[in-house]
Amino acid sequence: MPQNTEKPRRLFGLLPRRPSVSVLPLAGAIGMGGGLRSSLNYRDAVGRIEQAFAPRGTVAVAALVNSPGGSPVQSTLIFKRIRALSEEKKIPVVTFAEDVAASGGYMLALVGDEIFADPSSIIGSIGVISAGFGFTGLMERLGVERRLLTSGDNKSIMDPFSPLKEDDVARVKAIQTDIHETFKSMVRERRAGKLTAPENELFNGNVWSAIEAKRLGLIDELGDMRSVMRERYGKKVRFRLVAERKSWLKRRFGLSSLDGRGASGSLGDVAEDLVAAIEARALWARYGL
Repeated sequence: MPQNTEKPRRLFGLLPRRPSVSVLPLAGAIGMGGGLRSSLNYRDAVGRIEQAFAPRGTVAVAALVNSPGGSPVQSTLIFKRIRALSEEKKIPVVTFAEDVAASGGYMLALVGDEIFADPSSIIGSIGVISAGFGFTGLMERLGVERRLLTSGDNKSIMDPFSPLKEDDVARVKAIQTDIHETFKSMVRERRAGKLTAPENELFNGNVWSAIEAKRLGLIDELGDMRSVMRERYGKKVRFRLVAERKSWLKRRFGLSSLDGRGASGSLGDVAEDLVAAIEARALWARYGL
């Protein structure tokens, strides 16, 4: 684990500067940004990530992960930026899993040089999932005719208003396999020498309590951020929360002004936001939350 060896500077030549830990929350379903959607994505998080490593005297970054997963791309982008800054600044990162660090949330947890969790935290889900709906039977009963024009034989892959095709399923499964292999490679690299179970047990998409995850080597120890950091850096350690800066609209109505729509979005935008909110809720519900 990299250590920040910078000595505490004296304030006005008198008192040494207290060690500071940046607290970086990484919470929410991953990659569902904009509007009413509760999300965690690289675009919104990168500024906070850079702020966490910026102050002089920072001895560590505590990443608080609470996510049921989502986009593997957004998870990877956030992971890579944190690791790059940790190595550049020689500042260690310690992850603290909260309610859930599963799927893409566990991918984010891997950013830590060490991973801690509450005994009741849910850990794992090292796999890939795709979900959707099929409306072909409903359309037939309603007497609705589907009119679909495409250029390219595979442009309408997995269209929810068309019958499911075996070729489409095979194609999606091939993509899932590639993404799963990337995920497994990250776990192997970040938890090298710590995993205690065979891969077919660890990488089958299962989830565990933190107590069992510790036995399997998916996390290091049980513990909370304040206790662990105070034990490591002393009782006088300062905690600096790196929080999201929300616009007035987002604070008042839960709307984001960053996506260019603000409160004037169309009904279609609102419908998309509601669907995204349902999808995010379904992710959390998988873990009983």
